Amino acid sequence: MSVAREIEPWTELIDGARGGERLVGEAFEHSREARWRALPDDELHPALLAALRRCGISRLYEHQVEALEAAWRGPAITTTGTASGKSLCFNLPTLDALLRDGKARALYLYPTKALAQDQARAIAALGLGDRVRFAIYDGDTPREARAQIRRRANLVLTNPDMLHVGILPNHAAWSELFANLAVVVIDEAHVYRGVFGSHVANVLRRLRRVAAAYRTEPRFLLASATIANPVELAQRLTGFEAVALIDRDCAPAAGRQMAIWNPPVIDAALGIRRSALSEAAELLARLLSEGARAICFVRSRKGVELLSRLVKLELETLGAGELAAQIAPYRAGYTPAQRREIETKLMAGELAAVITTDALELGIDVGALDAALVVAFPGTIASLRQMWGRAGRTRRGLGVYVAGEDALDQFFARHPDEFLERPVEAAILDHESEEIHLAHLLCAAHEGPLTASDCEFFGPRTLAYLERLEGLGELRCKDGSYVLRRRERYPAAEVSLRSASPDSYAIVEVTTGEVIGQTEAARAFSTLHEGAIYLHQARSYHVRQLDIEARQALVEPFDGDWYTQPKREIDTLIERLLDRREALGVTLSFGRVLVTETVLAYQRRRLGDHQEIDLIALDLPATRFATQALWFELDAAVLDDFPRELLLGSLHAAEHAQIAVLPLLAMCDRWDIGGLSTNAHPQTGGPTIFIHDGHPGGVGITRLAFAHFEELVDDAYRLVSECRCTDGCPSCVQSPKCGNLNEPLSKAGAAELLRRLLDAA
Repeated sequence: MSVAREIEPWTELIDGARGGERLVGEAFEHSREARWRALPDDELHPALLAALRRCGISRLYEHQVEALEAAWRGPAITTTGTASGKSLCFNLPTLDALLRDGKARALYLYPTKALAQDQARAIAALGLGDRVRFAIYDGDTPREARAQIRRRANLVLTNPDMLHVGILPNHAAWSELFANLAVVVIDEAHVYRGVFGSHVANVLRRLRRVAAAYRTEPRFLLASATIANPVELAQRLTGFEAVALIDRDCAPAAGRQMAIWNPPVIDAALGIRRSALSEAAELLARLLSEGARAICFVRSRKGVELLSRLVKLELETLGAGELAAQIAPYRAGYTPAQRREIETKLMAGELAAVITTDALELGIDVGALDAALVVAFPGTIASLRQMWGRAGRTRRGLGVYVAGEDALDQFFARHPDEFLERPVEAAILDHESEEIHLAHLLCAAHEGPLTASDCEFFGPRTLAYLERLEGLGELRCKDGSYVLRRRERYPAAEVSLRSASPDSYAIVEVTTGEVIGQTEAARAFSTLHEGAIYLHQARSYHVRQLDIEARQALVEPFDGDWYTQPKREIDTLIERLLDRREALGVTLSFGRVLVTETVLAYQRRRLGDHQEIDLIALDLPATRFATQALWFELDAAVLDDFPRELLLGSLHAAEHAQIAVLPLLAMCDRWDIGGLSTNAHPQTGGPTIFIHDGHPGGVGITRLAFAHFEELVDDAYRLVSECRCTDGCPSCVQSPKCGNLNEPLSKAGAAELLRRLLDAA
């Protein structure tokens, strides 16, 4: 007896692609039954139990009960899949605490305004009335409402930026909150990594310190997407040594089909493929014409708008032009009212598709969708799985990854099975990264005098750092207490949570006069030089002027078909060796280095085929910054009979390949990492490759690479050796951020060099 095969809206599309060059990999996730537990009637407040039952919640997933039990004991982090009810994991213990104690207060931290709005709607739906007085406190909160929120709200939803610059420095105005603070919730904790995470870790330590001054010790509850190191992340963020982990997902799953899609090669010699956007437009239009509802993720705002137009044209070609009105682009830059309208229509099923940046990646309820398309690798496997998880919540779903031409995209397209099974990355941060940590100690000094007892919050090096700040004239010490030398100073206003260094350049949009962001001084000349095309929040800008005296860059919106690449001269000086080991036949070291960079010129290249347009000279001073790095020295045994004329190009290409695959280990971007390769470094005395954190002080990326060097070399070797191009392309050894404009490069030499390292194992 044969069993009828279930026909999905994508069945014909996928079946027709099997055996062709586009569909390079498939996988299936089986459906999963829920595992339930009864509502804990004896543990939750009767009003909360009644509210849950009114909302149709008569039982809980087992992991929600486990999270509730862990919350009574101390700090805890829940890391389960999308649509697994993580919000209840922290809402239940928090709301119970507020209902049992009329004076208790709670603080929720969200990385985006949209998430705070979504959580506010969920709390309102419980209908707990005046006993849970929640309010959003962020940059959009009207001035006249802020004082009332401070006095009345017992549940404040905010973001790390507002906590850092608005709440902690003004804690006296928030005394009612801090004197009764029972719970702090940190949702989407995996977002807090790298520079941003290192800052937020300091902000949370300042929060614990201020709370202690008001004699409260709130429970910290965290929720995160699946990552490799949830407990370590929670410990590094909060400073607590013991954190409970809830990671057994007991929510039901409808099952998912996944497809890896690689656009065809249109120029074999140059390794150029058809545009990923064109492929995605064709895929999305076919899915919609078959009745599927979909979400599609694109990395840039410009890509969102372009793909929206391409899909509508494809629908016209397919004779389904009437669906065009049911497609909506969604990205940052829209007004809050516009975003809320799209979210509401999506949840109500009034849209066939939404095309978005990662703005909808996080845990906003997007309703019932059939398919989730991701155009180009979103940076981490964890993000890809989050995006795929936006679809197939109530019925079987489809997840499609459309590979771009970048090195990681093509690496995954060549190894689809490994890619689909690869574990998620680790979230890396370092709260003691020097420039970041010193800046937050100044912020803490503004919030109250610092003493030796504050080592409990900031770590054992705190006193040494305080003495250093005193020596720099920033603090003064009296009777063992450190205070700001200038009392009128407001340090929090000088610290951006997105920048590793307080020494920064403002980015000013000339058409509006608005400051749209800032960047570290160490990176300003290479990214904001006159004529540069600068990408900010997935939008392109043309730099009209870099004013070094005023420390600002004047930019204007850009929609041209070319990009820029700076030509730089880089020197790396080893300042301090921190660790060393023998690995793969080389001497591998980790430590602090001083990077000196001079931007000499910039090259303009066409977007479509990366061909050079011109090279324009610049006259800029050198910049220097200290950071963390690994480096390895290649001795005579490894280089025996290696062609000397290929050595520099081989080292250079191997460096690029290792930087390209490092994001497979850590949740970082290629732009967070730098490097240098030389056939004769003055300090090591021979051929050496350096890979360094791209931010002043470093945030622990290369420390992780040092620990996993063997895996890094293996991934880099496969990236280079398996690429089908002849001399190197953007899919293997060419880098969009190379300071030498990708010269010299030897793809064959890099493959041989990396192979010799692996053979030495």
